[in-house]
Amino acid sequence: MGQLENAKIAFITTRVALTQDQAQKFWPLYNEFADKRRDLNRNGRLLRRDVTDAMSDQQIRENYAQSFTKRQQELNLEKEYFEKFQKVISLRQVAQLFIAERDFTKEVIRRVAGPGGGRGPAGTSND
Repeated sequence: MGQLENAKIAFITTRVALTQDQAQKFWPLYNEFADKRRDLNRNGRLLRRDVTDAMSDQQIRENYAQSFTKRQQELNLEKEYFEKFQKVISLRQVAQLFIAERDFTKEVIRRVAGPGGGRGPAGTSND
């Protein structure tokens, strides 16, 4: 995992064009954000994602309510750090950060899938 984290740091630093001064202020804040997001995701995995015939309407309702709450918490966290990031990097760099995160994840998935991986039916792309 350390190698992946190092690759992500290099990827984001390059894509966002962080100066050395910005990087010193940005990375501790980003790591705080990533830790909080990881905790939210870890707790979210405990939610039941599927609906079974054995579930009552109330259980289904509660399941969705918990799912909506989790997604709202994720959105609130992104909004909070969107503001915090702007105190250490420019608005344009913040926008580039969110794009770079998504691109990095896509690249990792593409590499893990290997040659021909990540393709849909009949060789169509899943992008």
